[in-house]
Amino acid sequence: MTESADYERLRGSVGLVDRSERGKLLVEGAEAAEFLQGQLTNDVVALSPGTGCYAALLSHKGKMRADARVLRGDGWIWLDSERIGLPALLRTMTTYSLGRDVLFEDRTATHSILSLIGPGARDALRAEQVPPEREHAFVEADDRLFVATDLGVDVLCPLGKAAAVREALAVEAVSESAAECLRIESGRPRYGLEMDIETIPQEAGLNERAVSYTKGCYVGQETVARLYYKGKPNRHLRGLVLSAPAERAAALVLRERVVGRIGSSAVSPVHGPIALALVRREASPGDTVLVGDAGAPAEIVDLPFPPGQRG
Repeated sequence: MTESADYERLRGSVGLVDRSERGKLLVEGAEAAEFLQGQLTNDVVALSPGTGCYAALLSHKGKMRADARVLRGDGWIWLDSERIGLPALLRTMTTYSLGRDVLFEDRTATHSILSLIGPGARDALRAEQVPPEREHAFVEADDRLFVATDLGVDVLCPLGKAAAVREALAVEAVSESAAECLRIESGRPRYGLEMDIETIPQEAGLNERAVSYTKGCYVGQETVARLYYKGKPNRHLRGLVLSAPAERAAALVLRERVVGRIGSSAVSPVHGPIALALVRREASPGDTVLVGDAGAPAEIVDLPFPPGQRG
């Protein structure tokens, strides 16, 4: 299947992307939720079984060490993260849970994540497997979790059952690059690409999705709260409509000053070459920047990219 056909499948029906490379932790124990409440940016204690949230793990200076999806079950909490963030999560669990009723198990190598992406994602599942519409809500059945996402449904299962799950779903696999194009169009940053250990959540537009301002103390809270209530971030997540394809980390220059670097890019069948980047606040939507050594022009735009309209 061609890249364009993969993209059209994700836009019009449903495709499957294997995301089993993500880091995965199972956390249990009477103090698990309370412990994670003090480590992550979102309100873990407020979650009821069958619900979840998105959260960040911060340094004491409020900068991101990892991000994670948090799912709360009956007596357990599941975390999955970008693989690059897994070591930080493991260090936090190992170092700071000592002496507490908290147990954790690294399930990265034992479990799979299969992403169904597209408007037909729910139709590919049986009725009893369809989670509620809201993102991060999930249904548990037969050693599997069916988790609502922004673009469809993720199926989490033991690695040994993944082949049988794929066969039962009968959904055609599509390329990771086609799924990445949709992510870029939707304006969702990815840790290790747009975000890293120098990023404060507000810079990446994560306040509404990942941060609770009512739950109480957690590591890095002071910086995040001060910026939210009294300050302005130095950088903002922006879209770029490129005049030519560009590589990751290519410099963005405005009035002879580097104002950012490309995080991820794609050639969209709808918008042409596009990208996401954290750019300094003096570069606003509507401005033109020069990209990379060639100095190809690109327009900074608001996110998400408008559906069905060529940039």
